[in-house]
Amino acid sequence: MIVVMKNGSSSVQIEHVVKLVREMGLKEHVIVGAERTVVACIGNDRLKDRGALETCDGVDKVVPILAPYKMASREVKKERSIIPLMNSRAGAVDPTIGGRKIGVIAGPCSVESKAQIIEIAHLMKEAGAVGLRGGAFKPRTSPYAFQGLAEEGLKHLAEAREQTGLAIVTEVMSIDQVQVCCDYADVLQIGARNMQNFNLLNKVGETRKPVLLKRGMSATLEEFLLAAEYIIARGNPNVILCERGIRTFEDYVRNTLPLAIVPELHRVSHLPVVVDPSHGTGKSYLVESMCKASVAAGADGLIVETHADPEHAMTDGAQSLTPQQFAEMMTGIRRIALAVDREA
Repeated sequence: MIVVMKNGSSSVQIEHVVKLVREMGLKEHVIVGAERTVVACIGNDRLKDRGALETCDGVDKVVPILAPYKMASREVKKERSIIPLMNSRAGAVDPTIGGRKIGVIAGPCSVESKAQIIEIAHLMKEAGAVGLRGGAFKPRTSPYAFQGLAEEGLKHLAEAREQTGLAIVTEVMSIDQVQVCCDYADVLQIGARNMQNFNLLNKVGETRKPVLLKRGMSATLEEFLLAAEYIIARGNPNVILCERGIRTFEDYVRNTLPLAIVPELHRVSHLPVVVDPSHGTGKSYLVESMCKASVAAGADGLIVETHADPEHAMTDGAQSLTPQQFAEMMTGIRRIALAVDREA
């Protein structure tokens, strides 16, 4: 359930409600919106007596939440969430996901060397990206494939950030990698294979780093949002949903990219939605078209794989754009963005 406070309710009144929520054995989550403040009650509230809360000073009403995902629901927060990708920097305009501007994150699947990641970072910055993606730890189907540079790769990403100001987005694969990724990166990515790794979700939920949560390749929308709920319930509200395609019977693409999920997620959740057309198609020649389609469907951001030499990429070269193709794609999505009252 959520406790909706009246307009103008005082901090003392809110703190009193929080105290009562804790006495009920529930965990509170205070959400300050543009029009109202809401205290969400996390836990099994079905057997709790709402009467004490309903009669508190400053309380407008107590409302049960019908969706199984509580904190991610639009029932809890009417306004769309805007997630900052980086900590505030003096004199800088920090990039966000979820506002009017469509945030584009780009870079190679894997960090292969310091020179490689710094070169591509400058090119992505010049073309208009706000974030740099790059895997230091790589989940590979084959145990003999390139597994990433680990902490060395994270150091290279951090150096690229120092030179370009781009937010660093990198995948964390296990609990023991969370702290080292937090030390270097700005955004923690949870890959499709780990969407229901609940121990890992709880761990990143204990951080305050933004989390880019990718949809599992066979996950339903409800399962996707419940995975996000794990992170938020642990105290981290900075969750960005990422649609990266699902597994179907089609074989002309690596995955099938179901863009109808973008407006549906916006209908039921306040969390921002990013689309990954690289994994969603697996074919570089399809990426630009699906980037445009994603923006038209209402995506708040894109995450795109790029590589200076895709033919010799250690991972996912077939779905990576060259820097020139990426720059051309950015020109194209800017036109689409203007048509749907956005900017890129």
